[in-house]
Amino acid sequence: MTNELIDPLLQPGLKGYPLTAAPHRRSEIAGAGWNVLAGDLPYPIAVLKREALEHNIAWMQQRTQAWGIALAPHGKTTMSPQLFRRQLDAGAWGLTFATVQQLAIGVAAGARRTVIANQVVQASDLAAIQALLQGHAGLRIVFLVDSIAQLELIEQWFGAHPGARPFEVLLEVGAAGGRSGVRTQDEALALARRLHDSPAVRLAGIECYEGLGAQGETAADTAYATGFMDRVEAIARAADAAGWFDTDEVLLSAGGSAIFDLVAGRLTPSLGRPVRGLLRSGCYVTHDHGFYKRMVNRVEERLGCGCDETLRPAMEVWALVQSRPEPGLAILAVGKRDISFDLALPVPIARAARGSLQPAAVPPGWSITGLNDQHAYLRWDAAAGESAAPAVGERIGLGISHPCTTFDKWHWMPIVEDDYRISDAVATHF
Repeated sequence: MTNELIDPLLQPGLKGYPLTAAPHRRSEIAGAGWNVLAGDLPYPIAVLKREALEHNIAWMQQRTQAWGIALAPHGKTTMSPQLFRRQLDAGAWGLTFATVQQLAIGVAAGARRTVIANQVVQASDLAAIQALLQGHAGLRIVFLVDSIAQLELIEQWFGAHPGARPFEVLLEVGAAGGRSGVRTQDEALALARRLHDSPAVRLAGIECYEGLGAQGETAADTAYATGFMDRVEAIARAADAAGWFDTDEVLLSAGGSAIFDLVAGRLTPSLGRPVRGLLRSGCYVTHDHGFYKRMVNRVEERLGCGCDETLRPAMEVWALVQSRPEPGLAILAVGKRDISFDLALPVPIARAARGSLQPAAVPPGWSITGLNDQHAYLRWDAAAGESAAPAVGERIGLGISHPCTTFDKWHWMPIVEDDYRISDAVATHF
C-alpha cells in the first residue's frame, strides 16, 4: 500500500490528466515531456511550483530549529503522501491530522510520530487507533481531550476492550467564542487531574490553536497571542507542579499558519521535566497569493525577513478564457469545483497567449469578481482598450487564498519548473 501511495498510477479519468494519454506512475510523469503551457494537459489545471515548494519546506524547518522547537506539519492541508515524505525527509518531528482516517494515510506514508489535533470520541475511531498502534512498531498517536464527558466515553470503550493500550492525549485549551478547548484554568486543571487518574489515558501535554483570533495587525495579534499563551503556560505549570503529566517529556503544541511566530517562543517553558514544543502549521508548504500572503507579510516584518527569505506562493491554477460576452468581462473555464473561494476569490497573476510558452504579467486592474461551479468572472476596465483585454483561448494563471480548499478539489497535481515543464507530481487522498 505504501508504494501505491508514494508512487500511484495516474491515468485518464483524473481531472487534469489527458484523456488520450497512457497511464503513468508518478515517478514516470517527468518522462512524458509535458508542459502545462504547451497544452499537453487539459485546463483547468492546478500546479505546484517546485522551487517555491522546496524553499517553503526548508524555510519552515530551519525556522523551527532556530526557535528550538519541533515541527509537526498539519497534513490536512495537502493530504498528499508525496508532500508528507518531503516534510518528514526535511526533518519534521512528525505529522498532524484532523481525523483518524487522515492519520491512517500519514502512517501508511511513513509517519511514526503523529498528532490528531481534534477530539476523538467515536468508538470506531478509538478502535482504529488501537489497530494502527498494534500494526506499526514505534508508532505514536496523540489526540486531544477537552472535557470529562469525552474522557468518560474513552473510558467506556477502554473498559470494554481488555488488553488495549492507554491512549496518549493532550489537554486542549480554547478561547471564549472559539471552537473546542477548555475555557478556564479551573476547568483545565480539573480535567488534567481526571486525565492523570484515568487508566484509559496518559496525559502527555497541553495543546491550543491560536489561529482563529489572528487579525493581521501586529499590535492586536501580539496582545492576543501573549494573553492566550500566558493562560496555556499557567495551566502547564500548574499541571506539572501537581505531577499530572504521565510522560518523561511534556508536549506543548500550538501553531496555525498565520501568526506562528508569536506562539513559537512560548512553547518551551521551564518545567520540572523536559518540554518539546510542537508547531503544527500546514499552509506554509505552498503558501498563497491572498490571505496567508497578507498574514505572513506581518510575520516578515516582525522577523525582519527580506522578500526572498520567507515563504513563497507555490500553487497556481491555470484556466482558459472561454468567452468574451460583453465589454470588460471574460469568462474563464474554472470555478468553485476547482479553486479556493472560502477566504477570498482567486487573483489573476499571469497570462499566456494561445500557442505561447512564455507567461507574462497581467495588466493592472484585472480581477476575479465571482465564481460559479465551473465559471469565473474576470473583469477589467473596458475603456483601457483591447490591449488590456484577454483573448478567447488565452490561458490565465490564478493565485489562490487558502491552499487547503484547493488541494481537496484535485486527486493529483503536477509539479512544474519555472518554465512550466512537468518534473514530478503529487496525489491527494481526501
